Amino acid sequence: MSNSHEKPIAPADDDCCGGGACNPCVWDHYYAELQKWRIKEAKIKEQQAEAQVVENSK
Repeated sequence: MSNSHEKPIAPADDDCCGGGACNPCVWDHYYAELQKWRIKEAKIKEQQAEAQVVENSK
């Protein structure tokens, strides 16, 4: 599957201070981007499945 988007890369261990006071934390940003990526992946897979059904019905 060729995607025009890439899965977000998790922060390195030393990117987070571990103090819990940062708002947003680098992990908050990562998880938000990961959720967007997962939604887009699901849409791409759904579109591919629909295209396959149409192709098979020809």
